[in-house]
Amino acid sequence: MSESNAEAVASAVASATEAATEAAAGGWRRTTGLAGVAIGVVAAGAAAGVAIERLTVGRGMRQKARLALDSAGPYGGLRGTPGKAYADDGTELYYEVDDVEPAAESALTRRRRRLFGRKAPAPVTVVFSHGYCLNQDSWHFQRGALRGVVRTVHWDQRSHGRSARGVSQGRDGAPVTIEELGRDLRAVIDAAVPEGPIVLVGHSMGGMTVMALAAAYPDLVRERVVGVALVGTSSGRLGEVNFGLPVAGVNAVRRVLPGVLKVLGQRAELVEKGRRATADLFAGIIKRYSFASRDVDPAVARFAERMIESTPIDVVAEYYPAFNDHDKTEALAHFADLPVLVLAGVRDLVTPSEHSVAIAGLLPEAELVLVPDAGHLVMLEHPELVTDRLADLLARAGAVPAAATVEGYGSTSSTAGPG
Repeated sequence: MSESNAEAVASAVASATEAATEAAAGGWRRTTGLAGVAIGVVAAGAAAGVAIERLTVGRGMRQKARLALDSAGPYGGLRGTPGKAYADDGTELYYEVDDVEPAAESALTRRRRRLFGRKAPAPVTVVFSHGYCLNQDSWHFQRGALRGVVRTVHWDQRSHGRSARGVSQGRDGAPVTIEELGRDLRAVIDAAVPEGPIVLVGHSMGGMTVMALAAAYPDLVRERVVGVALVGTSSGRLGEVNFGLPVAGVNAVRRVLPGVLKVLGQRAELVEKGRRATADLFAGIIKRYSFASRDVDPAVARFAERMIESTPIDVVAEYYPAFNDHDKTEALAHFADLPVLVLAGVRDLVTPSEHSVAIAGLLPEAELVLVPDAGHLVMLEHPELVTDRLADLLARAGAVPAAATVEGYGSTSSTAGPG
């Protein structure tokens, strides 16, 4: 990079951070000014990338590129049979079921053999739980690989995706708790999987939801759960995560962010306008905290960006405190006698792989898979690997007689599709 370009980048980073600290106005200027300091630290690295891009790519061109990716990207378009479950506070929870299809179809037969060999899977249901600020579509590649071969259930956590806004949050202003999410998962299981063996799969917050289910309903786990996959998640101590920031930045974020998010949540309409106005900066932040690979398909990166952007700021705010309170280490004991897959990206800045190592350390029979060139959204970044390990988990759970690799399926190239 030339000296002049380097100076331009440095200036852009400084301007971005300064703009963040000056984002507020009126009576709440002081509070959101503190937010700007914290967010500015988080955003600085992303701002540098955005600044470099702006040196060569105009705003109009970037907007056209997003529209092209949105229209051409094949991700997130898989749909199943819809259903509704109701949480204990009345929140409507949306789920979809992909049932096993007849084996006569040649493409389906090829995919079954690729995943599990020649024999048909046993009647097991795999229940997928997604992470914070995502939705059920985050499992796009794994859903496509298992589609029609094994019965699967994909659901949207309260206030995410197609599920309704949490009643307790919207009506009573109550914060979300991980325990509440465990009860929500139980409601989905009761509605969508009233009988038969279950394999539970959870990413990030979804993994915490699975742990909360085990803590609240150990009998259900003992009687019906035959396997568990915990992907990029944590059993506790999330308050110690540094998000790849220097000590000063981490301390600033931890000190002010809970209060700031609460204030911003109360100004949701104004904040959403601000998010749209600073879309380039937030896209850089999302990519930094979602992926580690340099060669992620831009359509996949845009797909993740859309999911995260679709989560309203007030929902972001009401969920955030739950993570510092989360501690389900003792609940892991309920999985001790089960086949368990623990998988994480080595370069995950959100739920660092050390947390997965700690989980596996408490489950000696678990398979621990650490993916070197992967970030938080490992199931989108390295879909073949994740799907392959899930297929192996189903074999170890007795759902299928033997597993095979998933070569050729789940590539993040724009031409990928179900095999």
